[in-house]
Amino acid sequence: MRTHSTTPFGRRPLSLAMLAAQAATRDFAAKPDASETVVHKWRLFRALTEAKAPLGVTDRALSVLHALLSFHQETALTLPESDPKAESEDDSPGPGVVVFPSNRELSIRAHGMAPATLRRHLASLVEAGLIIRRDSPNGKRFARRGQGGEIESAFGFDLTPLIARASEIENLAEEVRSENRAIALLREKITIVRRDIVKMIETGIEESVRIKPLSIEGQDVSDWEGLYGRYQALSARYSRSLGRTGLAALAGELAAFAINIQNLLETHIKQQKRSANESQTERHIQNQITNIPDLEPDLQEGRAEPPGSMRKDDGAETVGSTETTTPNLRTGDRQPPSQRTYPLGMVLQACPDIVDYGKGGEISCWRDLIDAAAIVRSALGVSPDAWSQALEVLGEHDASIVIAAILQRGDEIKSAGGYLRVLTGKAREGEFSLGPVLMALLRGKAAKAARERRQAG
Repeated sequence: MRTHSTTPFGRRPLSLAMLAAQAATRDFAAKPDASETVVHKWRLFRALTEAKAPLGVTDRALSVLHALLSFHQETALTLPESDPKAESEDDSPGPGVVVFPSNRELSIRAHGMAPATLRRHLASLVEAGLIIRRDSPNGKRFARRGQGGEIESAFGFDLTPLIARASEIENLAEEVRSENRAIALLREKITIVRRDIVKMIETGIEESVRIKPLSIEGQDVSDWEGLYGRYQALSARYSRSLGRTGLAALAGELAAFAINIQNLLETHIKQQKRSANESQTERHIQNQITNIPDLEPDLQEGRAEPPGSMRKDDGAETVGSTETTTPNLRTGDRQPPSQRTYPLGMVLQACPDIVDYGKGGEISCWRDLIDAAAIVRSALGVSPDAWSQALEVLGEHDASIVIAAILQRGDEIKSAGGYLRVLTGKAREGEFSLGPVLMALLRGKAAKAARERRQAG
């Protein structure tokens, strides 16, 4: 088989890349065992599809290569054994692994690709060293047959480089697969760590966990709002175009940040246990000294308060000049709703629409938010009865936050009053908390901003 260098027909130039591909193919064909190399063309094409980026070919170029492979009748690509006698008789190229379809037939098998586009992608395949042009003297593609009907020489596109580079292509495909697996694992890790961080921040807000100031990138963070801001800054760096190195760096920073938050929660748990143990020890010692109910009859369950006793609203009793805190153990008394310490900045970040109803178009304190919620409540059509029940069960702060959240999700909620009654009922049963509501709004806002950035990019 002839594997001598050949130049393109007409005005098409000859590049060094073409000469290098032809030289590599010639060296491969000169090996004694070259004709024993058998390559499954469709398996090789799958590997080519996976390794297209390092090979520098596009998916449209691969569509053209797929069409060229379909013109080779056999499934296996292998070099025919050369005939030295035939080679000495003339200097025309032997058949090799050459396909010679017309432009019309090649365009049809390439799903109707336009001729100009077809020529451009054929040139890219030649430049990438995946095929070699074997042009005839007049530029036509054809095969010349001998007396027995066997193809003696052919002019068209030589697929021999695919056989010569089969091992290289498979190795590149395996590298790409390994890279993709590593990237997929990093993305899974980032997703899990982000979920853990959000859940832990929600827990910290719900349980009113006090945190010690942390130094993050030279800035002191002393509240959960600051921690969530740091989480948003990290999450904003995550994108589909981020490479393996960037993903690994981001995963490491998120993991370290998650460990810091976990340590804060675990420290709080240890402090709670220590306080509980000290409280039990203190009560045990007090009970050894005397019986408190005997000294304070009004603390015994079911007894009436003695006349003239002075009791503060917060449960503190004054005896002489000494102030003693005493829990209210009487049954039937309704406990006031507990106030959660949600940062006002976080509430406004999650529900920015409520700011338009503040005095002068701004909300700078909780009283401004409460006044704005009262206006929004009327605008949303929430009845006074539903609002009074929400204030009684949730308290002013939480009820105002709920109104702000309902306003923010106005397009999704058809009946604001009915929705508020449902939430009030769940809160009365202890089945409702605001933390997940605020975090869901913040996540939705961050996701919308990310989509807008992708569209703008």
